[in-house]
Amino acid sequence: MNAVVHVVDDDPGVLTALGRCLKAEGLEVTLSASPNEFLTRYDPALGGCVVLDLNMPGMDGLALQRLLGDSGEAPPLIFVSATADVSSCATAMRAGALDFLTKPVDVEVLLAAVRRGIDHDVDARARRLGEQLVMQHYNALTPRERQVLPHIIAGRLNKQIAADLGISLKTTKVHRSRIMHKFGVRSVAALVRQAEQAHVITCAF
Repeated sequence: MNAVVHVVDDDPGVLTALGRCLKAEGLEVTLSASPNEFLTRYDPALGGCVVLDLNMPGMDGLALQRLLGDSGEAPPLIFVSATADVSSCATAMRAGALDFLTKPVDVEVLLAAVRRGIDHDVDARARRLGEQLVMQHYNALTPRERQVLPHIIAGRLNKQIAADLGISLKTTKVHRSRIMHKFGVRSVAALVRQAEQAHVITCAF
């Protein structure tokens, strides 16, 4: 899947210049003169990042950032501005912006930020996919297996689990084996990593 760099700026000259330098690096680029135009063509299923002007008429960069953040899967955002104040910069960074660049933007600085954005997006998508797979494994567990799972995560022995839950040792072993199989792991350490990745364990011993 090719990464797409979305450039959003209401200044036609800046928009064209940024698009030209990014395309010269072989990047796939879309150009939007406003956040609304960007939203009409943005496909969250595609990887990439957004190079976003801070001050624009109507919906500004911070408003678009909030809108994308509400979706829960916001792309990496790189803000650019000629009139940035400390407050706006701090607001953008607190909300998860990857970088904040000042105009005129140095080409090498921009390209470095875009590459970080693309790498960040690849990592975030891989993490979300991993969490989804683990949740599928977790959802495949029976109610009793979900009771046994946190005991296994806590490193408790089969006989301890059996005593805690009031079930036989043989039954406990069966549950443990089925849990390991459903998660596709062979060790408790691997099971712990998966459980932590998807935040499925809410109790400890």
